[in-house]
Amino acid sequence: MPDPYAKRLLWYLFAGSRGGENRIRIIDLLKAKPYNINQLAHELGLDYKAVQHHINVLEKNNIITKAGEKYGVLYFLSNYLEANIDAFNEVRSKIKLKKS
Repeated sequence: MPDPYAKRLLWYLFAGSRGGENRIRIIDLLKAKPYNINQLAHELGLDYKAVQHHINVLEKNNIITKAGEKYGVLYFLSNYLEANIDAFNEVRSKIKLKKS
């Protein structure tokens, strides 16, 4: 069931803090398939450490989840985000993304 407070959290993570645009790009990739940090860094053209930071923020806020250990860790959308994907899409549509 969607969380009525989800939109507030999503606004904070994607519009109210630095790096929100990159977090949106990470979520967009994870919608299609699971990735590890190295694959995400390559796809996004970002530094590994920067992607690692964004992953930690998203994981801490229950937006993504992981499976596996060490270098085999893959990241997926969390059940929480999947239940609130309409709120994510609404927030995303209102944020102007720069062209990569």
